[in-house]
Amino acid sequence: MPLRPGPALPHPGAHDDHIRHAFLTEIYEYFTGLWHVTDDQAGTRLSITWRGPPSPRRPARRPLRSSEILARIEEAFAERGIARGRVLPIRWNRDTDLTISAVQALDPYLKDGRPFTYSQGLIPQPVVRFTGKRNDAGHLEPGFLTSFVNISCVMPIQEVDEHVRLIDTWIGALSRLGLHARHLHIHGTVDIWARGNVRGITLHFAYADTAIGDAVLLWNTERPWHMASDIGSGLERLRWVQTGRSWPEATFGDHAGDWPLELLDAVRTATLLVDGGIRPGARDNSSALNRVLDQIPCQIATAGLGRLVRNAYVYWGDVARLRAPWPVTSQIIEEAVIDYVAHKRW
Repeated sequence: MPLRPGPALPHPGAHDDHIRHAFLTEIYEYFTGLWHVTDDQAGTRLSITWRGPPSPRRPARRPLRSSEILARIEEAFAERGIARGRVLPIRWNRDTDLTISAVQALDPYLKDGRPFTYSQGLIPQPVVRFTGKRNDAGHLEPGFLTSFVNISCVMPIQEVDEHVRLIDTWIGALSRLGLHARHLHIHGTVDIWARGNVRGITLHFAYADTAIGDAVLLWNTERPWHMASDIGSGLERLRWVQTGRSWPEATFGDHAGDWPLELLDAVRTATLLVDGGIRPGARDNSSALNRVLDQIPCQIATAGLGRLVRNAYVYWGDVARLRAPWPVTSQIIEEAVIDYVAHKRW
């Protein structure tokens, strides 16, 4: 999942217009034929759908585990010469306290105009965001979590056509999951947005009307030849769509019916933060952990969170190397919840 787009540029510069025109040209040249490519009369909204006859969507023959989904996507990109990239630490301490997107791996190249990246390739990046959509009761809506795996291909590129070819690679990877092109809809505005010294064009992927990811062409404002591609999704969303199960069950498995979604989400997030070295307190990083701990009832923490933490530990261990044994992490979370509640009472 990409950088959150900024406002559309009212008056793009010559370099921006050149990139936008090249992007539209490459999209039409690459996809016209097997795909139906249309835009509005103003040429600002783009829609790409499969040309073949419509067919009913059928459930997957076999629901895939998260590790299997990751392995199939990794295989698809490896065949195109794109290796799995190194995962970033959850503590970022740059423009954000925490890592919120795999594309942050490109910060030196994309934001600073420097000739290197922290990582690149296909990155299954654990992230924490507090921006998930919530209903009127304050509960997270289906498709949203506080912490999740942002599986994205983030790459510096030299030409716009590289980005378009990577979109095609992503489509091929989705097909290996049983998410076939006939049910895909690629759409979005081709207006250029700006955030800080980065500009971009974002297209969205939907599968059978469910949003599953984005493809973003990015470039540096002052050095427009520093271009990058960011294409990806949330691993949990892919499993949700692939399995056809309910959001809680697809995300948390057998525990979904035993505990409230907010508790499972909080324990999984706390496990990631604590293993990343973040502790309760008054420091900047600590505010995120404090916010998560507030969602864990003290009575449950007193009784013990071992089983829930162990499962969260296994989940994160599929994509990142964890530093502490799960019993240590569990004890830290339990004591933190108890101390945090006691502190609030005073």
